[in-house]
Amino acid sequence: MKTLKQLLNFYINSSIHVALAVYALTWITLLELGLHYDEAVLYFVFYASITGYNFVKYFGLVKFHHRKLANWLKLIQVLSFICFVLMCFYGYQLQERTLLIIGICAVLTFFYAIPFFKKKAHTLRSIEGLKVFVIALVWTSATVLIPAINEEYSNNKNAVLLTIQRFIYVLVLMIPFEIRDLKFDNLALKTVPQKLGVKGTKILGIILLMVFLILEVLKDNWGVVNMVRLITITGITGMLVFFSKTDQSKYYSSFWVEGLPVVWLLLWLIFS
Repeated sequence: MKTLKQLLNFYINSSIHVALAVYALTWITLLELGLHYDEAVLYFVFYASITGYNFVKYFGLVKFHHRKLANWLKLIQVLSFICFVLMCFYGYQLQERTLLIIGICAVLTFFYAIPFFKKKAHTLRSIEGLKVFVIALVWTSATVLIPAINEEYSNNKNAVLLTIQRFIYVLVLMIPFEIRDLKFDNLALKTVPQKLGVKGTKILGIILLMVFLILEVLKDNWGVVNMVRLITITGITGMLVFFSKTDQSKYYSSFWVEGLPVVWLLLWLIFS
């Protein structure tokens, strides 16, 4: 049992779980837009997610404590390096037109962890009220814009609506994390729960999910089956947002909430 728990913790801490979520959302984009399974795009965003998340989470630890790293962190370093190499390999196979979006994601990720100026400790996540929007922008760019642009998807209306939907959905996914971190976050960050309170933040999440659903009927390719899938994942997401709290279990957000995109993908694959 202890070994299984250690493996689960490594799976989460090494960012494999969150990378699967990004991978799942990207595949959903391909399915929804009627595009083929693009191995280069999907594997690129998967390995880039592990590389980027581990850079953000462990840059400080590796930089200042590189001689005293725990074995699990050394393993994550090795994993991250392998994923970086694979990210470059699959990135080389992408169309040149996607490089701008990839570059924007890379810059945002870099400055999310690294201060703009050496003498000031300002990073993107330390700017009040900005953290969740930066994360939502990067996730949306990686899971919608990269596959759509790489495949030259031509229906701008559907692409724009999907982009807005994805941005909204990622914002909602962030709510349980924001509620969990409420007792740890500096008041200067002015996060949504700090401004609206836990109850107000949950209400905002439900409203955003309603907007997320309404946008679906504006698309040219919306249908009953897809609406059922969407209502199902929206309902599950809404419940996890509703039951989130500051003293939630260790795996509530980092495993269950972060795994919702995988559940959504399974709904697509089962009911296609």
